Amino acid sequence: MLELLLCSLLTILPDYLYRRYGQGKRIGKEITLYSVWFELRWGIITCLMLTVGLITVVFYNHPATTNATAYFRTIPVLPETNGRVAEIYVNGVSGEVKQGAPLFRLDSSKQEAAAETARRKIAETDAAMVVAQAEIQAAEGKIVEARSAYQQAVDELETKQEIYRRNPGAVATRDIERLQVTVQGRQGTIDAATAAKQQAEAQLSTLLPAQKASAEAELAQAEVDLSKTVIRAGVDGRVEQFTLRVGDIVNPLMRPAGVLIPKGAGRGRLQAGFGQVEAQVIQVGMVAEATCASKPWTIIPMVVTGVQDYIAAGQIRSGEQLLDAQQVTRPGTVLAFLEPLYEGGFDGVTPGSSCIVNAYTSHHEEIIAPKTGTMRGFVLHAVDAVGLVHAMILRIQALLYPIQTLVLGGH
Repeated sequence: MLELLLCSLLTILPDYLYRRYGQGKRIGKEITLYSVWFELRWGIITCLMLTVGLITVVFYNHPATTNATAYFRTIPVLPETNGRVAEIYVNGVSGEVKQGAPLFRLDSSKQEAAAETARRKIAETDAAMVVAQAEIQAAEGKIVEARSAYQQAVDELETKQEIYRRNPGAVATRDIERLQVTVQGRQGTIDAATAAKQQAEAQLSTLLPAQKASAEAELAQAEVDLSKTVIRAGVDGRVEQFTLRVGDIVNPLMRPAGVLIPKGAGRGRLQAGFGQVEAQVIQVGMVAEATCASKPWTIIPMVVTGVQDYIAAGQIRSGEQLLDAQQVTRPGTVLAFLEPLYEGGFDGVTPGSSCIVNAYTSHHEEIIAPKTGTMRGFVLHAVDAVGLVHAMILRIQALLYPIQTLVLGGH
């Protein structure tokens, strides 16, 4: 309507002035309700053509969208394992939480039993190490005893052999053979005691430390599992829809406990979806304006900080059926990210609020370029100037939105 009014000032109004003062025709006489089309046909046709052209230029070079929302991230409150709720630390269904603050605790009797079992294994291993040290000392004593007996047998054998050498009849050959066998047996006793000591030392230095390390690892695993029974907030934020109660079963795949909204989520940034026909116009650095439902009668200056290179409607993932193009019934939009042009400009806008966004094309650099011709510069000036029309429309929308919602919308 605003474009039509502006165009009528350049077409219908001059046509009427010519008819009235140039041809002398008067309203109610020659120009009546039935003769308006015939008398002002040139102005009306020109007005309609100019209006269509103006709307096309405005909407293409200065795109607008109502698909703009201050999206924010939510984190489901989930445990890493299934379990029954034993204790709740959050009062009510919502509340502010700090990073690392406990939210609720699952029944931990199984994990506590596993941790206690691992501690008992460590204590048992420590006791076994003490026993191994005692066994080493006992083996050392047996070695000393066996060596003493061996040395005694060797001395007795050497004595008998010396007597036999001097006087063969003084000592029986059988006694010498018996002493030789005794020496060999005492040597075996020494070897056995030495082997027992080596076995005890191997247990003390290798086997038992390995068993203790395994028990300590089991204890660490049990303590990790025990710590997972207490679910904590991963970030600063606010817990919402926290309807969990003691005795409930929580499943990480099917039953979240609530929703955690990070602090500052959805504040200071706006996401807007523009039509695909405007994909070549939306560029990083474009100045934009927005008005949001949660902050009426306010125009927020913004700037485009990013443009998504992909249109979400075209995404696919592999499955058992081939994709049919006609299944995409709604054309996707070009997603642009906008931030306030001035610090604090987005204050007061509730995260998730719906907004209306206008973006404005600027050809200033091209206009001042030396290679730009006069005619092209004039056209580019005109294209930039008609952005004023869109700015006026946005302000009218911001002015009428509360009235449409509260009065005409029946809310």
